[in-house]
Amino acid sequence: MATTIRELAVPGMKPKALIDAVKARYPDASKKEIARAAFLSVILSSEFSPEDTQALHDLARGTRDSDND
Repeated sequence: MATTIRELAVPGMKPKALIDAVKARYPDASKKEIARAAFLSVILSSEFSPEDTQALHDLARGTRDSDND
């Protein structure tokens, strides 16, 4: 799922849009699982692309925060 998030995430993307895109591929995934995978994606990508990492981090935080709604 972390790889999928890395593929789907684009700068400026809203967390809800990312969640919807991930759920299209993983219909049974919870928001919590998606948030965890987003953070894993941040960790895995941090050594390759700092710019992308910041965007993924923002999405991961937003996804986690929206999970509390």
